[in-house]
Order: sequence, then structure tokens, then C-alpha cells
Amino acid sequence: MQEWRELEKKVADIAELIPLAEEDAVLNEEIQSETGKVASLLDEMEIQMAFSGEYDARNAILAIHAGAGGTESQDWAQILLRMYLRWAERRGYKTEILDISPGEEAGIKSAIIGVSGDYACGYLKSEHGVHRLVRLSPFDADHARHTSFALVEVMPEAE
Repeated sequence: MQEWRELEKKVADIAELIPLAEEDAVLNEEIQSETGKVASLLDEMEIQMAFSGEYDARNAILAIHAGAGGTESQDWAQILLRMYLRWAERRGYKTEILDISPGEEAGIKSAIIGVSGDYACGYLKSEHGVHRLVRLSPFDADHARHTSFALVEVMPEAE
């Protein structure tokens, strides 16, 4: 709560200086600099509020399991694995494939990856659950529409 009071005081101080800075270029630059600092602090505090859960700040273990449906679901599980690995890379997280079980024809039966970085578990926790894909199958000679399922589990890494 103290951080919010300090932030509120900084904003009030900046607001008081604005009328004085209309004709003072140096003071105007100082106000712009302080405004940038306040905005950065606010962003940081918003992240802390959004990820205030018990395990949100921890690294994550992400498990992907293909559902019933054979090759279709195994391919869907591999697509999800590739998507999460790329997402983590773009965010600057470190990933490690801890276990992977390949499918018979294509895709994967299951995979477990470790994701390390600030608030990894907090960002990934909403991905927990069954993921569904409806598409025209590249594995079906008739190119029929298939529905595939994969389970994604997200767990905090133990300390």
C-alpha cells in the first residue's frame, strides 16, 4: 500500500509543476523524465497486482498430452508444443524439454517442458485445460473435418 501512496504523491508533485513549466524548458524536460519514471513504476506495480497469486512468480512446468483421436490429436499436441516454445522464446524465457513421447505417425503423445523466467507460472496458468482444434485433416485421404483434443497442464516449479 505504501508504494501506491508514494506513486500518488509523485503524480501530485508532477501535476503541481506543470503550470510552472510552460515557459521553462529545463523544468519541462524534468517533468517529462519524471512522468516516464512514474509510468514505468505503474507498469511494474500493475504486473505485481495481476500476478499476486501464491505461485505466480515461480517458474512453470508445462505438460501437454494428446487426447483420443490418434494421429490427429498427436499432431495437435505437437502444434501446441511448438506454439508454447515460440511464445516463451519471444518473451525471453528459458525453456527445456524435460520429456517427450513421439507419436507413431506424426506429432507427440506427450511432452513436458520447463519454462523459466519472471512470472512464467502466472502467465501460463490460464492455459491449463483441454484445447480443441477443428480442421480439415491433412492425414485423411477424404480431407474430412476432424476435431482434436489435447490437455495442457501448468504447475509451478518446486523451490
